[in-house]
Amino acid sequence: MDTTKRNTIILFAPRANAGRVKVRIPYELKAEREAFKKLDGTFYHYNQKLWSIVNTEENLKKVRHLFGSKLVVENEVSPAKIPQFSPSEKIQKELDRNQQKMVLKGFSNSTIRSYQSCLLQFFKYFETADLRTITKTQIEGYVFFLINKYKIGDQQQNMVINAIKCYYEHTLEMPREYYNITRPKKSKDLPNVLSTEEVRQIINQPTNIKHRAILHIIYGGGLRVGEVRRLRVKDIRSDDGYIFIKDSKGKRDRHTVLSPLLLDLLRNYYRQHRPSYWLFEGQDGGQYSAKSIQQIYRAAVKATNSNPWSTPHTLRHSFATHLMERGTNIRYIQSALGHASTKTTEVYTRVLGINNKTLKSPLDTLYETVTFGKKEPH
Repeated sequence: MDTTKRNTIILFAPRANAGRVKVRIPYELKAEREAFKKLDGTFYHYNQKLWSIVNTEENLKKVRHLFGSKLVVENEVSPAKIPQFSPSEKIQKELDRNQQKMVLKGFSNSTIRSYQSCLLQFFKYFETADLRTITKTQIEGYVFFLINKYKIGDQQQNMVINAIKCYYEHTLEMPREYYNITRPKKSKDLPNVLSTEEVRQIINQPTNIKHRAILHIIYGGGLRVGEVRRLRVKDIRSDDGYIFIKDSKGKRDRHTVLSPLLLDLLRNYYRQHRPSYWLFEGQDGGQYSAKSIQQIYRAAVKATNSNPWSTPHTLRHSFATHLMERGTNIRYIQSALGHASTKTTEVYTRVLGINNKTLKSPLDTLYETVTFGKKEPH
């Protein structure tokens, strides 16, 4: 890298309505990087090797003032979009076969939609080939093509691989071991977690009692958004003190805790809205939409100036972490979250705050049994 690039800080011009502004600070500019980190709301995106800050005019002025002549503004180049097209008769036939198999195996509607979308692109790419004879190497070449041209991330890459494996292993009934496709290295990122004060502010921000009840039940029971949408009135088991969650992830039923405080709020909500079947109904009487729940949460986060990177699922992460901080048995937390293994739940042990209040250093006990003699004054 030449001297000019090593001394140039790039601010990528934000798109319309972008929540954050991205900044590239060369590794050599340590002082500038440390100064930027001290600004409120900065965040480092490890995969992109970029920093970002909340997109406000005030923050942009601070960045310009901080970096001065070293700052250059550039337009961020967007990756090419995967083209959309109508399937041919041949492709549609394979999509129909695959959908039938997934329905019979009890795949969720969202999984079916995602896999079918991925397979539409895969079938188009290999439209002139015999799908049964495509090798593992060819499949990996296709995934590499998507990464290289369309810059798909790790999550999308895994989705594509899962869709392809589903087609070959379930629909075509090919050997599973033959399609052991290379995957991206599993991310070790920690779950995003809010402080108890942030949670308190967010879930109490809505004035609408339905909106407040939705946020309280996500955090109070550690629920996923989809599980909240599927809650029925009869799933609130007030006499026994638990919430019944039917057909959660992995087609497993489970119980989670029902706080007396949450129960009082739900009773007030019920008296006002009188839902007939679904606990939280939309305007047409059906299930409340996931988009509406996300909008409620985003509005609460914005109004309370809380972590802009958090999502409704962050309340579930916070539920688990806060229980662990209080010393709750990991088996209870695993059961409440619906994890099949404690290995999944153990990720929250890595989120716990490490400080001199939560962990005693061995240095504190190193000299406990040692008697010190008096030192001579200098």
